[in-house]
Amino acid sequence: MKPSTNRMLNRIKSVYMFIRKNGTVTTQELVEEFGITPRTIQRDLNVLAYNDLVKSPSRGKWTITQKKVKMSS
Repeated sequence: MKPSTNRMLNRIKSVYMFIRKNGTVTTQELVEEFGITPRTIQRDLNVLAYNDLVKSPSRGKWTITQKKVKMSS
């Protein structure tokens, strides 16, 4: 796997874990927590949403779904 792909997957996993730990969070909170651009966070959230791991109950807010996730390192 390319290093850039590995970095992206680790970041997406971290975003998911942050949302899981904190409940409902805003896109802006994620931008501030991870120090990356809103566009990058949005792409990461789109990947998570596509895989039914997060949902947006209202514009700009995110929470995890009830889908079971097996975490590995």
